[in-house]
Amino acid sequence: MSAQAVAVLALVVTAAAFVQGTSGLGFALVVAPVAGLLDPSLLPVFVLASMIPLNVYVAWRERRYLDLRGAGWITAARLAATPGGLALLWAVPERRLGLVVGAATVLAAAVSLAAPAFVPGRAAYLGAGVVTGLTETATGVGGPPLALVYQHRPPAELRSTVALCFLIGEVVSLALLLATGRGTPAQLGWAVLLLPALAAGAWLSRLAHHRVDAARMRPLVLAFALVSGAVLILAP
Repeated sequence: MSAQAVAVLALVVTAAAFVQGTSGLGFALVVAPVAGLLDPSLLPVFVLASMIPLNVYVAWRERRYLDLRGAGWITAARLAATPGGLALLWAVPERRLGLVVGAATVLAAAVSLAAPAFVPGRAAYLGAGVVTGLTETATGVGGPPLALVYQHRPPAELRSTVALCFLIGEVVSLALLLATGRGTPAQLGWAVLLLPALAAGAWLSRLAHHRVDAARMRPLVLAFALVSGAVLILAP
């Protein structure tokens, strides 16, 4: 990538880390379409690797509010679905990966915007885990199913529990991708290179997560995801 492209990606990573650290979702929805436009070979390893330190931080920062029961069901289903996500990634040619990421982003954002309120139970936890395991392993985008489950819970519970679920799943997906040759050290290197940008966004979220109205931020994140995902679908 050119220096200008790296600078753009760094700004996007900072903004996405701030958004997720504040609202509990949004990193992959914001970063994956932009990364796909700049360099499709970064997906999904770059997004997965970048989110690991962010989710460690958020889960630890708000560990008092963790929903361990829900996280347990989600994680079990997510791990069971991870090989399916890997199979999907193998089935999609690299030149088509941007299209798949764009479609997954648009669909996830649209569902998040349209879904009615509900009280989650075991079936909802398991369903969210399965969908996340498939989509996050294949594309790096997996937040909306978890956000749907916790969207009507206290913001701190959403942030901490989603972060823990992401963290466990990302480590497993990343290890599987690297072990099967679908990930490379170069992709991990980009995540390391942009770690200062990620840290800046996380630090800013620490200052703002008690003050920013996450309910108002969420539609803005999803609107950005819809637009960027559509651009990725339409890109040549």
